[in-house]
Amino acid sequence: MSTVDLLRVPYVDIAGQHAALKAELLEAVASVIDRGDFILGREVERFEAEFARVCGTRCAVGVGSGADALVLALRALGVGPGDEVITAPNSFVASASASAIVGARPVFADVGEDMNIDPGKIETAITPRTRAILPVHLTGRPADMGPILAVARRHGLAVVEDAAQAVGAEYDGRRVGGLGTIGCFSLHPLKTLNACGDGGVLTTDDPGLADRLRLLRNNGLRTRDDCRLWAVNSRLDTIQAAMLLVKLRYLDRWTEARRANAAYYACELAGIPELRLPVERPRERAVYHTFVVQAERRDALRAHLEARGIGTSIHYPTPIHLTAAAEPLGYRPGSFPVTEHQAARILSLPVYPELRAEQRAHVVHAIRDFYRAP
Repeated sequence: MSTVDLLRVPYVDIAGQHAALKAELLEAVASVIDRGDFILGREVERFEAEFARVCGTRCAVGVGSGADALVLALRALGVGPGDEVITAPNSFVASASASAIVGARPVFADVGEDMNIDPGKIETAITPRTRAILPVHLTGRPADMGPILAVARRHGLAVVEDAAQAVGAEYDGRRVGGLGTIGCFSLHPLKTLNACGDGGVLTTDDPGLADRLRLLRNNGLRTRDDCRLWAVNSRLDTIQAAMLLVKLRYLDRWTEARRANAAYYACELAGIPELRLPVERPRERAVYHTFVVQAERRDALRAHLEARGIGTSIHYPTPIHLTAAAEPLGYRPGSFPVTEHQAARILSLPVYPELRAEQRAHVVHAIRDFYRAP
């Protein structure tokens, strides 16, 4: 067996990222420990200001998770029982469950070839009960926000961006999270900007909404003894904010590395008829949280790559409308044919910034070997 065959390419390498930052991260944590301001300490406010700058918004509010960000966004907008929220059926379940958690009904619209919600399918899903559209910037690629925002304006709907996978992605030169009414981000350890634990952020240009979100994340408290509304506890920890401030300094570098890896795959895997690759449109700038191909004989290809030490993943194998949780919504196989067709073919390749040149070459060689491409 050759040296290249012995290469191991894990799907993700979280430890590799943190090894290079360990000293800086520990110094940031030590500063918080020395002061003891673990809840809504000064680093949280600093991180929020920096994150708002990254997204080009006036305000950012740190919370406990990306899922909490979605729920609190809908609560801040007054979405509740009897309302409907339109979203995509091919995302992580939190995109839809947030609506159910606040008492609303998730309503799905099929996706396009870009794997994002199809703006042309949204309008037919609108009813008198629709209160919001929740597009997902899946894989770190921005949804087609121009037509989506136009539909929202025509019908007087809020737009909540699920940007969990898309920190820094751009549409028409503007960053996601600043295009709709509220943007929702995840800081889960697998995300492109990741906490050493969990966390989330909301972004908005509306200071009034930001103020309400701060109440909603902190038990409804304006001050220790002034409770304005019933709410949950979902605060971004100061220690996490301190480490995220360190990581923010590297975000642009990491994004460019992801984009370089994606460009390499796009070039080296072009011309394989059985493989459909993601293609950025001129108005988009993707950040490639995942690099998702659509592959004929997907499961066999995945096994072939695994046998050669290459990790892959599937985001996501079961569309949300076909999960057990969604059964009461009444959807069936065939309800969203594009989503279901893609779910049987999608495969995520390693694309993380620490991927070495010889590792990504190994991935390409193994795929080309599977399809016997020259």
